[in-house]
Amino acid sequence: MSREPAGNNSIKNAIFVPNWYTKSFKNMLVVSSREFRDNQKKYFDLIDQDEKVIVQRGKNKAYILTPVNDALKLSVNPKLIEMVESAEKAIKKGKFATIKDPMDIWPDIL
Repeated sequence: MSREPAGNNSIKNAIFVPNWYTKSFKNMLVVSSREFRDNQKKYFDLIDQDEKVIVQRGKNKAYILTPVNDALKLSVNPKLIEMVESAEKAIKKGKFATIKDPMDIWPDIL
């Protein structure tokens, strides 16, 4: 039995769909690269309205489209940079966990 925090279903919500398929989730839209290419204006307009759009390319590749303003906020967020630097130092000191089973991560990190 796996232990996971209540409300954490990020693994369950991560799916790849066939190339020809468009699927809408709670706050995100997954579209094929062909669909995106054929209807770019439509998807850019949705992104401008805070819709999350993921473009799937082939079976195992996907890209999240984000407005530049949001991406810049993430990349220059001092707290985020501090957390990443701290994590890098911990890894260099050997303080990390190796996940053996991605479907049951909790035994490896708790």
